[in-house]
Amino acid sequence: MLNRIRRLFEQPDRALASLPKPDRLHLAAACLLVEAARTDDAITTEERGRIRALVRGKFDLSPDEAEELVRSAEQVTEGPAQWYAFTSKLKDAFDADERIELIEMLWEVVYADGELHHLESSLLRRVGGLLYVSDRDRGEARRRVLARLGLPHGPGIPD
Repeated sequence: MLNRIRRLFEQPDRALASLPKPDRLHLAAACLLVEAARTDDAITTEERGRIRALVRGKFDLSPDEAEELVRSAEQVTEGPAQWYAFTSKLKDAFDADERIELIEMLWEVVYADGELHHLESSLLRRVGGLLYVSDRDRGEARRRVLARLGLPHGPGIPD
């Protein structure tokens, strides 16, 4: 996987299409997680660590593979946001439960610092729509993450 992702940067014109389907999906998911972390203009150490742990667990990667995937996702997402390119691949490849799980992963990233920035909340609404995850399912995923992280959910933490 690492060599295929490295080739992505040697041949940027082929972008995600140059990768085999599993690697393409891993990178697309990691890119969305990085975009979520970057929404408030900085990827914190907590957010980066959370992304590594999430992709490692979800895709059964070694620590080195997870690190390389996150580093690659950061490079791919430099510049303007490309949510549609990533979400369209994931929407077609993931079933409803996997798309909800991805939304949950995104909530974990945006709450990694214990706060929800209004741009992060907006991103989750837009990405949820692009992934065909209902507002209800997105809200339930958020509540599960808040409970798992031990954070309050109420007026002080907008959705």
